[in-house]
Amino acid sequence: MAEIVSGKLSSVLNGHSCEPPPIWLMRQAGRYLPEYREARARAGSFWELCTNAAAAAEVTLQPVHRFDFDAAIIFSDILVVPHALGKAVSFEGGRGPRVETTRSPVELCRDAGIWAERLAPVYDAIGRVAAALPKEKDLIGFAGGPWTLATYMVEGGASLDQAAAKLWAYRNKESFGELLGIIGACVAAHLCAQLKAGATVVQLFDSWAGGLSETLFRDCVITPSRRIMQEVRKNVPHAKFIGFPRGATQQGYLEYLEATGVDAISLDTAVLFAWAAEHLGGKTALQGNLDPLALVAGGEALRDAVHRLLADAKGTPHVVNLGHGILPDTPVENVAELVELVRSTR
Repeated sequence: MAEIVSGKLSSVLNGHSCEPPPIWLMRQAGRYLPEYREARARAGSFWELCTNAAAAAEVTLQPVHRFDFDAAIIFSDILVVPHALGKAVSFEGGRGPRVETTRSPVELCRDAGIWAERLAPVYDAIGRVAAALPKEKDLIGFAGGPWTLATYMVEGGASLDQAAAKLWAYRNKESFGELLGIIGACVAAHLCAQLKAGATVVQLFDSWAGGLSETLFRDCVITPSRRIMQEVRKNVPHAKFIGFPRGATQQGYLEYLEATGVDAISLDTAVLFAWAAEHLGGKTALQGNLDPLALVAGGEALRDAVHRLLADAKGTPHVVNLGHGILPDTPVENVAELVELVRSTR
């Protein structure tokens, strides 16, 4: 196991309030950076960049070098898990990701050794970044939640309403539960391996947790997430978790936190931070929830959003981040201004 470091992000996840708070951004290594676009052009495609450990490590470090973020997040994709499970994955320009469709749990690989082999480039990249990253910086590993991964696998790609997955869950609860269980086992193994390779924190992304009925949210988001975190903590007791049930209701956020015991909960843009500080703060650290479009807009809109967020978060263990991933058309200078605003405001 790689040496464990404890950066500012880890300190907040341990319940300490920091002034100024740590900052990192979801998708901080991405298309808005010219150096990223150059690296992707050399790699040939997004998927080849993800699966080339040296290139992925280079890209992971780019935004840390440029902006001095408090954490790096490994450059990868949530769809490496379907790949490990034996499903073909591709990224088509202008159409988004495509995943070989899944119609039955029996189609999926259940061999943990094969999972590890297929996911080895991620762990290699983490080891490279951990060796190069300043010791005061955290390194974040991640995976998609079973529900979100299932929506891609059942639909064959992204979906606005996740109808195919919802219908399977309604029509055959037992079979869909088995599907989530296999995905969850692979996710847990993947997160454990990332922590053992050098990640100091892991985040579980359930990007499609919004719009679910109360029953589906509990069965498909909360229950699998709880099982994953229990399994990871059993194998890696020091594991620090950030959970992101994007789009959940306020009641959903409360139940997710109570059931999983995450060290931090990431808030999407629609969640009122003042509400979260009152009802979730004190039980866990909070992350988010700046609007990615305010970052694109910059200027007065960005300054107002940052000042309001920092005021609402005062005294609460908090990580500055966005309500979702940074957008490709985000001006680089706006990101630099965001970091300066966070670190200069008291």
